[in-house]
Amino acid sequence: MEQSESTVNNSLVFAVNGKRFEVSTIHPSTTLLEFLRSHTPFKGAKLSCGEGGCGACVVLLSKYNPVLDQVDDFTVSSCLTLLCSINGCSITTTEGLGNTKDGFHPIHERFSGFHASQCGFCTPGMCMSLFSALVNAEKTLRPEPPLGFSKLKVSEAETAIAGNLCRCTGYRPIADACKSFAANVDMEDLGFNSFWRKGDSKEVKLSSLPLYNHSDEICTFPQFLKNETRSTLLLDSSRYSWYNPVTIEELRSLLGFVEDGNGTRVKVVVGNTGMGYYKEVENYDKYIDLRYIPELSVIRRDNTGISIGAAVTISKAIEALKECNQGGFHTEEDMVYKKIADHMEKVASGFIRNSASLGGNLVMAQRNHFPSDIATVLLAVGSTVNIITGLKSEELTLEEFLRRPELDSKSILISIKIPDWYRIMGISSGTKMNLLFETYRAAPRPLGNALPYLNAALMAKVSRCTTSNGIIVSNCRFAFGAYGTKHPMRATKVEEFLTGKVLSVGVLCEAVKLLKGSVVPDDGTSSPAYRSSLAVSFLFEFFSHLLEANAESPDGCMNGYSTLLSPAKQLDDGKIPTLLSPAKQGVELNRQYHPVGDPIAKSGAAIQASGEAVYVDDIPSPTNCLHGAFIYSTKPFAQVKGIKLRPKSVGDGVSALISFKDIPGENIGAKNRFGTEPLFADDFTRCAGQYIAFVVADTQKHADMAANLAVVDYDMENLEPPILSVEEAVRKSSFFEVPSILKPKQVGDFSKGMAEADHKILSAEIKLGSQYYFYMETQTALAVPDEDNCIVVYSSIQCPEYAHGAIARCLGIPEHNVRVITRRVGGGFGGKAIRAMPVATACALAAYKLHRPVRIYMNRKTDMIIAGGRHPMKVTYSVGFKSDGKITALHLDILINAGIAVDVSPVMPQHMLGALKNYDWGALSFDIKLCKTNHSSKSAMRAPGEAQATFISEAVIEHVASTLSVDVDSVRSKNLHTFNSLIFFFEGSAGEPFEYTLPSIWDKLAKSSSFKERTEKIKQFNMCNKWRKRGISRVPIVHEVSLRPTPGKVSILSDGSVAVEVGGIELGQGLWTKVKQMAAFALSSIRCDGMGDFLEKVRVIQSDTLSLIQGGLTAGSTTSESTCEAIRLCCNMLVERLIPIKEKLQEEMGSVKWGTLILQAQSQAVNLSASSYYVPDFSSMRYLNYGAAVSEVEVNLLTGETTILQSDIIYDCGQSLNPAVDLGQIEGAFVQGIGFFMLEEYTTNSDGLVVTKGTWTYKIPTIDTIPKRFNVEIMNSGQHKKRVLSSKASGEPPLLLAVSVHCATRAAIREARQQLLRWTGLNKSDSTFQLEVPATMPVVKKLCGLENVENYLQSLLS
Repeated sequence: MEQSESTVNNSLVFAVNGKRFEVSTIHPSTTLLEFLRSHTPFKGAKLSCGEGGCGACVVLLSKYNPVLDQVDDFTVSSCLTLLCSINGCSITTTEGLGNTKDGFHPIHERFSGFHASQCGFCTPGMCMSLFSALVNAEKTLRPEPPLGFSKLKVSEAETAIAGNLCRCTGYRPIADACKSFAANVDMEDLGFNSFWRKGDSKEVKLSSLPLYNHSDEICTFPQFLKNETRSTLLLDSSRYSWYNPVTIEELRSLLGFVEDGNGTRVKVVVGNTGMGYYKEVENYDKYIDLRYIPELSVIRRDNTGISIGAAVTISKAIEALKECNQGGFHTEEDMVYKKIADHMEKVASGFIRNSASLGGNLVMAQRNHFPSDIATVLLAVGSTVNIITGLKSEELTLEEFLRRPELDSKSILISIKIPDWYRIMGISSGTKMNLLFETYRAAPRPLGNALPYLNAALMAKVSRCTTSNGIIVSNCRFAFGAYGTKHPMRATKVEEFLTGKVLSVGVLCEAVKLLKGSVVPDDGTSSPAYRSSLAVSFLFEFFSHLLEANAESPDGCMNGYSTLLSPAKQLDDGKIPTLLSPAKQGVELNRQYHPVGDPIAKSGAAIQASGEAVYVDDIPSPTNCLHGAFIYSTKPFAQVKGIKLRPKSVGDGVSALISFKDIPGENIGAKNRFGTEPLFADDFTRCAGQYIAFVVADTQKHADMAANLAVVDYDMENLEPPILSVEEAVRKSSFFEVPSILKPKQVGDFSKGMAEADHKILSAEIKLGSQYYFYMETQTALAVPDEDNCIVVYSSIQCPEYAHGAIARCLGIPEHNVRVITRRVGGGFGGKAIRAMPVATACALAAYKLHRPVRIYMNRKTDMIIAGGRHPMKVTYSVGFKSDGKITALHLDILINAGIAVDVSPVMPQHMLGALKNYDWGALSFDIKLCKTNHSSKSAMRAPGEAQATFISEAVIEHVASTLSVDVDSVRSKNLHTFNSLIFFFEGSAGEPFEYTLPSIWDKLAKSSSFKERTEKIKQFNMCNKWRKRGISRVPIVHEVSLRPTPGKVSILSDGSVAVEVGGIELGQGLWTKVKQMAAFALSSIRCDGMGDFLEKVRVIQSDTLSLIQGGLTAGSTTSESTCEAIRLCCNMLVERLIPIKEKLQEEMGSVKWGTLILQAQSQAVNLSASSYYVPDFSSMRYLNYGAAVSEVEVNLLTGETTILQSDIIYDCGQSLNPAVDLGQIEGAFVQGIGFFMLEEYTTNSDGLVVTKGTWTYKIPTIDTIPKRFNVEIMNSGQHKKRVLSSKASGEPPLLLAVSVHCATRAAIREARQQLLRWTGLNKSDSTFQLEVPATMPVVKKLCGLENVENYLQSLLS
């Protein structure tokens, strides 16, 4: 690879951020992301999922059309885009927008100022998605926007990042940063930021925003690339094994050559996005790019319909379908095309649709049985396809195409034709007939980027019956797909039955019965009954408005085309806005300890946005660096007899295979105070996902492929069966011991409490599943051998000190020979603590053995399989209570699945009890067992144990209210702690009476959220709406946290600048920011002249385990405050040393400047470095956090979809060290909690091997699944003398408040079930039900009634 100004014919030439790159040879499987990260200085684009499902790798790709002299700019997923496909193109990454030296782009500055970056790993991709939207908005013919704004609309600003995932922020501040560029934004609607203060005028706000001037915008396609003179843009096929046929004949000849080849693996590509779903196990030898064949890239429209070339991207197809109404054809038919386009916009995300081809999607559906939306929709509208096989060309209906045997490598799809149904059916504006067409999909994310449980497209001709007032149905075409069959199907029996029928309730009932028999998922499909019920729901939704509004319009035609065309919109009144509504962030600023308490932007946010922040995988590879990948077990308990690598793998750069036999010291991969965990399985593997060996190769791709293709020889004969459930663990007495110091105490007398009860619930059961961390940066490490038997390891870890010890023991060397360095972590949430250690240790072992640097960046699939995640558990409870709802006693039997190794599981009982005691239960007794099973080791995840305990508490409260048939909010209020009961339950951590702020929060939130008024409105709404029900819930939290000993070091350098070292790790939680503020505050107390903005003088430097020891574990929400206190102690020491010098100088000079003082101190040999080790006072190390939330949801009874309409939070942060950082922690934790309670399914197979192993199957919250209105108030609760500058924790407690969403969903379901009872005519039975976690769409729909449509229709008939 070389960069030069000369032009070499047939070389791969392109630009990155305006620089010319010319690549002479490269393997055709190389992706753009691989090239950017390994051959350029631009590391802003990140690898996170490798599937095109997260947006971390998004870049702008620009293509020049010399005929039209215009540039096409669009985002692509660089992890899927093949480098050879960008010949002659220009790439812009976030570094190309701006940087530290040349100045940041307003996007970077606004992301920073709106507090829209926490760990920062997703931020570059977010910035590029927004930048693309800005660039393309400027090309529109919209009016010129006001100064500082773009032509972007608010709706476009939000949807620009719809495909980008973020695990930290909760999205609201990201949306605000994006919307700040929109011409139609109301400045009052933009959230809390560092640019202006509450009450500032619009003019002040405008002048405060970093100026955006679209006329200064970056040139995305450099002139030199336009000027390149070359006969063709096509690559030299022989050099790159990349073929660009320009005619069908050339393509035929290439395919014929392939057929005659000798085992040559050939891949036909357009956008290569299919690789995100169907992973490449091995490299292909040759690639054929179809984009240069005119017949495959053309779009034609005539009066018979629209024809789209198979290589046309989905985005271009959408544009073409939406532009149809400009051609002067029937507007009605154009609405059909528009609905197809609207549905296509829910396929994948924008940066995938921009490169994925329409034909590629259909071929995947035909050949690989991909659950395609496009195939279903195009099947319903009777599309045809043109394919070539050898010399034969044929036109088939899409139905014939999908049903025929899978396409072989010689067959190519040429084009797709969507017919003009108005012409076919003879419908015109004057006729008394109309065409109904609607598409549907039920998926976890409304805006797309999620595969559907079922998709459908329904079309029918309807006309007024001449003999009655009814409506006759004819020409039906009903297609259903993605429900577990090989391809989408037509419901032909239903179509035939309805044809010629006058629509009635009875007719629809019969159609529904036929449909249920037609839409039957194949065996093994998840939620089969739910998927079948969706088909019924969609058919009902399609026809329902004709049943309910069977009237003629004045002109004798049917009741208005638009009404008929949109049946979905007719069900019930009111439409949920797709956009986020304006939200309030209430923050009380405290200037007492300035700059502590100021809402300053997170330290490093701007360089995170610009891609300059260095994460472990951004560190340039040292010379001779190797790359590693783990081979893991797929069996829960087996003897490992051997591991074989494919012979080809060894040829593909594999250097070594390292196992437990290669360990010079102890077989230790991780250690903590509870014990150790082996790095590799020895002769036996004891869980699916356990590391067996480490493959080392010349590139990460080769290492991953070798590991993936490795064959492990297992023997399971004569072995005990594995323990794969907590029940089995109990039977076999397989438990981990909890140290007595960590065993929580029972509270009160359970027997006495039960004796006092008027009512009892006995032995009710709850089961809770796991949750995956989904940090954006997967596990990663780099180990570099050093002189004298030493090793330096760069690790993305929350506890470098622990890794340090594990590495030393594994290598059998003293700890002073090991150095572990951590600068920042791209998201942790507990998953980068114990689980990160084996990754660092394996790299260190390989580097030590091979005497070469070794690094790993774990692929997402492996990461998900080995991560362990949140602890699953089974809970049985018995509760006694009075008739007024006051609970007198609660007993819990809790079986926690800890997995195979102890990890930090012994802290779980204590953590759970800290959250379970959030109500006054009268008496609380429990039996908690840590079950040792043959599952992967479970580890701490944000609010470990507390998240589950909060759900248990609320499930008990809901059960009590349901049993008594009373309002659940009154039961919650009745059982809130008094200060006396708080002392009884929490003993030493309750604090002073004035610190117990929950009662005031509870009442204040009721008022600020209009809780009572909204409750009444919801009752009215539910009475008026059959198919949508709303629920509202208010929940409290009491969350106990504990401070830990923490080191710190502050050094003042000769120029007066300050370097700070801390034990805590920056994970995105703003630790460095708070530390900088604390250092500036503490050192400013010396009061020198001209100190100015002292924050600018302070830098926090990376963690180094030899420089600062006893760093401990960054977890538990309190590391920031402990670290701040350690730094304050250091600064106080330094101030103490400097004051005598300052006083003496003052006598001599009058005023003393900071720089002068430091020079004088140096000349007097004063030690300007101070270290401390903050050890919290035992009496005050534990304390309680308080908060409450109100959430309102709306449940769609036809699909089970839950929309969070509004969440209001009040949270007591004490006196916040940085309200902006704490606000981000509150919102981010809450949204992560929504993921746990509502969305995220982390499932395993019967062997305990994780099966949800990527973005396709694991769905974290996105911008379209967070609360539409998200109000947060940080309560400043005054002086807490025993706290660090009166501050309190914010990282984990707010996650628990997301249970309010789950409880609100339960309330909405309760309404649906009562309605169902009325429809079925059954007497009211026990209204108690358990709503599972997560409350996914199938779970919610099942509780609302899988046959609710049938029940409703039957009720009408009876």
